[in-house]
Amino acid sequence: MKKLTLLALTLGAISMGTGCHRNTRESAKDDMEEAGDKAQDKAEDAADATGDAVEKAGDKVEDATDK
Repeated sequence: MKKLTLLALTLGAISMGTGCHRNTRESAKDDMEEAGDKAQDKAEDAADATGDAVEKAGDKVEDATDK
């Protein structure tokens, strides 16, 4: 009886460990996808800001040459 109990406990612990590892791996994958999306959003924001700065600089050059 003790052998069967120990075997059941061991197998239960192994299956729980495997399940937790799988959940951790999926969670890490989701975290990486979220981080990638955030990085892409930041890059797009930076590109927009750079475009706006270039446009403002071009307007200032036009204003300076018109005078």
